[in-house]
Amino acid sequence: MRMFVIALMLICCSCRKSDTTPANYPDDDLEGPVARPASGYGADGSYTVASVSFDSPTYSGKKVTLFYPKEAKGPVPVIFYSHPYGGEEVSYNIGLYNFIAKKGYAVVFAPYPTTGANVNVDSRYNTLWQSFLKAVNDYPAIIDTKKVGFMGHSFGGGASFAMAYKGFVENGWGENGRFIFAMAQWYSYNITATQLQSFPSNTKLITEVYNDDVTNDHRLAIDIFKHINIADSEKDYILAKQSVVNGYTYTAAHDLPSSRTAYDAYDYYVEYRLLDAMIDYSFNGNANAKNTALGNGSSAQVSLPQGMTPLEVTDNPVAAFPQSKYLFPCGSTDNPRIANCE
Repeated sequence: MRMFVIALMLICCSCRKSDTTPANYPDDDLEGPVARPASGYGADGSYTVASVSFDSPTYSGKKVTLFYPKEAKGPVPVIFYSHPYGGEEVSYNIGLYNFIAKKGYAVVFAPYPTTGANVNVDSRYNTLWQSFLKAVNDYPAIIDTKKVGFMGHSFGGGASFAMAYKGFVENGWGENGRFIFAMAQWYSYNITATQLQSFPSNTKLITEVYNDDVTNDHRLAIDIFKHINIADSEKDYILAKQSVVNGYTYTAAHDLPSSRTAYDAYDYYVEYRLLDAMIDYSFNGNANAKNTALGNGSSAQVSLPQGMTPLEVTDNPVAAFPQSKYLFPCGSTDNPRIANCE
């Protein structure tokens, strides 16, 4: 367990975005030769981003932030975001939060402690959940719990399933639309086999992994993807690979998307575009949106611009690399679902 904590601290230190990251990205700040989408899914919305912050209910000295569209008339659908290690500053993934609010939806960012001798997985999960719950209870004029998504990266990706179970099953959120979007996920705690088989029938899922990730074993994502009771037609396992365009490398490592070293077109095309379509399909029932979000390998789903490597999509994922490649292998005793490793 000591090595487990040290490894997490190393991730925190190596992946943390600079505290000087601006609160709002300018329109021309993308690195690399490929521009953001001008239209369609992934294109920026027309709403003005507004936000409100409140004290974390369990993490002393930290703020939970709720982003939302300023011009909205009444409550809007919401996404609850669980950050990775190194991401507890709201600036770390501000591009994502702004994108969601510009499209007309709310998103809740909840920091949890990533270090500390008395901090464990259960307390971090509790901090996430209590923060999400407080946002719902305190801001009913902004948040519509009838349409809800849970989204997370790394530690937050693994946590998103327990968070979604509490939201969807225990609290009944998402009766008119539900989805989970898990990226490069770490171990998933506080979710039993029975609970994984208990998600409501309207739940959708995108599981996204990155080919050059050496941090989290893809088997962690494969396990949950295969054992959750979501029909193949309503879930996709998506693999992103590195691209090189005009000498610029779009990386497909653990820190993709919203890399702490570069903010580029992969953020828009690999994450925002699929999320945008997933929201439209889950919340609005748009069949064309499904072709992009959950297209089962359709051209609209996998194609990227200007010679970028297409995404790979399957409903029957198989791990391509040995567990020894990863800092957090599936077979570690820290994995509560070790029995499900391939």
